[in-house]
Amino acid sequence: MALHVIGAGFGRTGTQSLKVALEELGFGKCYHMQDVMKNPGHLTRWVEIMEGGKADWDALFNGYQSGADWPVAAYYKELIVAYPDAKVILTVRDLERWYESLSTTLYQVDKKFSKYFQFIPPMNRFCKAMKKLIWEGNFHNRLEDKAHMIEVFNNHLEEVKRTVPKERLLIFEARQGWEPLCAFLGVPVPTHKPFPHVNDGATWQRVLRYGEMIIWGVVISIVALLTGLVWALLTV
Repeated sequence: MALHVIGAGFGRTGTQSLKVALEELGFGKCYHMQDVMKNPGHLTRWVEIMEGGKADWDALFNGYQSGADWPVAAYYKELIVAYPDAKVILTVRDLERWYESLSTTLYQVDKKFSKYFQFIPPMNRFCKAMKKLIWEGNFHNRLEDKAHMIEVFNNHLEEVKRTVPKERLLIFEARQGWEPLCAFLGVPVPTHKPFPHVNDGATWQRVLRYGEMIIWGVVISIVALLTGLVWALLTV
């Protein structure tokens, strides 16, 4: 199945809201980072692609009609060639808010939890490949340098505008709502349905907080179990 819409926007620019919107508009399932996490086999496929292997896009996107967020956005150049009839949506947002969102969500996940992924080999390999592709490749490992990050964002915007033909490209902010998106895609505006705004910063903070609690709970349980076993052996 061919992709009809390709998202070229960085993460934390409303990509999940775009996913929900595209699915609401009848474009079938939209491939998102969430879908990578839900499909262990896709972790391996993406690692092979990110490590320079040949991509079988049709197999990877089987059952999907659109894609957004990383890692899809990192390969928009290859995808617009593979799917010459697909339209491209570059999601953007206020640069200050984007940087704040990225640095308090995805970056924190990498800082706090990546060390635990080593116990899940497929996830560990995928995260390492993503780090090399995105954190190092796009942002040169300077995520705490706000000025640099904003410069990279602006450079990406200009690169997409140079690369994608005008008639195939929409530069879109989620706050603009349905009208520009529907006009670009040639579909009617949904009636009595507000444009979706999902995956906000507050949700991520809860995820980070509960994730830490779960990890510490597991660690404490393991320590308690080992302590109990040692005590039992010593008192035999």
